[in-house]
Amino acid sequence: MKPARILIVDDEPLIRQSLAGVLDDEGYQTHAVATGEECCEELGRAAYDLVLLDVWLPGMDGLETLARVQEIPFANRPMVVIISGHGTIETAVKATKLGAFDFLEKPLTIEKVLVVAKNALQQRKLELELERFKEDGRGRLKIIGESVPMKALRQQLGLMAATNGRVLIYGESGAGKELVAHAIHSSSARASEPFIEVNCAAIPEDLIESELFGHRKGSFPGALEDKIGKLQKADGGTLFLDEVGDMSLKTQAKLLRSLDEQRFEPVGAETSIQVDVRVVAATNKNLEDEIERGNFREDLFYRLNVIPFHVPPLRDRIEDVPLLADHFQREFTMAYGRKPKELTPEAYEVLKEHRWPGNVRELRNLMERIVIMNPQVRIDARHIPVNHGKRGNADRPAERSGSLQEVRAAAEREYILKTLDETKGNVTRTAEVLGLERSNLYRKMKALGIAPP
Repeated sequence: MKPARILIVDDEPLIRQSLAGVLDDEGYQTHAVATGEECCEELGRAAYDLVLLDVWLPGMDGLETLARVQEIPFANRPMVVIISGHGTIETAVKATKLGAFDFLEKPLTIEKVLVVAKNALQQRKLELELERFKEDGRGRLKIIGESVPMKALRQQLGLMAATNGRVLIYGESGAGKELVAHAIHSSSARASEPFIEVNCAAIPEDLIESELFGHRKGSFPGALEDKIGKLQKADGGTLFLDEVGDMSLKTQAKLLRSLDEQRFEPVGAETSIQVDVRVVAATNKNLEDEIERGNFREDLFYRLNVIPFHVPPLRDRIEDVPLLADHFQREFTMAYGRKPKELTPEAYEVLKEHRWPGNVRELRNLMERIVIMNPQVRIDARHIPVNHGKRGNADRPAERSGSLQEVRAAAEREYILKTLDETKGNVTRTAEVLGLERSNLYRKMKALGIAPP
């Protein structure tokens, strides 16, 4: 592993030599300069992980130098430890406010210098890893597509994300409703606050009220301790109600009151809790039809449907398939440590001819399977395990090509994917719906190339 690089800035030659000797003996790479100006010049020439910076310097003093160091872009900015022979609380506070990691007083001790240097370098490592994690997260949450529907979607997102208006996202399973909800949150003034998701389809009806509002110990059998609900956890941020059309009428009534008052009572509680929450909901159902059937409250619909948002299915933006396929194959080649894949024009054509009943989630699962199952770099049409018929024929099984076994496998795969989407990837519930043992479902998924959620 490459040793950490430390820059020593002090106008006393003996201190520079002593610190360099001690740190070199510990395996660090060191360089020493005498002034703040030389420090800035050296940081402009080379990258360092840590700067040991004296406060009292000729010309530009240590605090001014520290302020200049903080202007360096984050990825290349070193940690800074301030050194002073005339340390005061005021100087230490000012240095900390300017971004210094720690403050060392002279005379220096070897033990103290080594401990502080080690801690500073460890902190820098953690901060860089956190930034990489955030970048990876932003990449996964990026809305990809240059089709007309996606450009319109991004434009609408830009207009309403910064507001506090409630949003109702419509779209088929797997189309990307959750991604849009994340984008709305991250573009809003609440971006630094929690984003809390409630999957209304995956939580049993008798538990969803407790999941949403929380409960008090002993309020019902099995309530062995107090539980904070998702609505309280989202205070200050965004609550995402996924598949809100599957919420029971009883819970809808309580949610309606909470939306009106921004106040609720946990199950079994006698006092209410005040919150400030923006609600974003999503559904794959036509809620107006559900209202007519008596399955959804009309008053709740109008509370949620302040800003309607439609996510187009993948078949309506088929020109985005190559972009999405490339994005997913890069994601999975990095995740699995594989060589990047190169899809041929024929492979892209097969992907564009597919109907994509499972939408973007189906494409993502397919690209994961291709990355895992194909060691070769070049991916052509024969490596794409989808029905090779035209999109217009994809809905008519009688016209599909292939053997009966292939058609049956394709139908089973589509049905399992659809059920997984409806249960939000809950394999246990999917097995119950399909009438299979959980282990049998896993074997069938593996045989059909469906990656476990």
